Amino acid sequence: MQIKVYYEDTDTGGVVYHSNYLNFCERARSEAFFNIGMTPELENGHFVARKLTAQYYKSAKLGDVLEVKNELKKMKAASFEILQTIYKDSQKIFELDITLAYITFEGKPQKLDADTKDLVISLFE
Repeated sequence: MQIKVYYEDTDTGGVVYHSNYLNFCERARSEAFFNIGMTPELENGHFVARKLTAQYYKSAKLGDVLEVKNELKKMKAASFEILQTIYKDSQKIFELDITLAYITFEGKPQKLDADTKDLVISLFE
């Protein structure tokens, strides 16, 4: 997914503020669902960040066009892990390793049924 860096994404020096890389990754995950006519809120629940590790390699700046790529790393009973990488002109500038847990709308952990697992695999593999 491509993302253009806007003024609101940057600090006063025109450099992307560090937390906005997480927003860009969230948009890319959501967009994967939107592209197939769905939202990340499924019939019985939704996904929440459980654990993440971020690596910053190089800064993006105002006006840059970035590419966010998603890769499924691991599937568990009630969660999955994906690696999201942000590129600028084919150069890796940011990497996010995130575990997303599936919970009910009441906030309780929930196992992923076979259909939901298949959906996640189709979106992020």
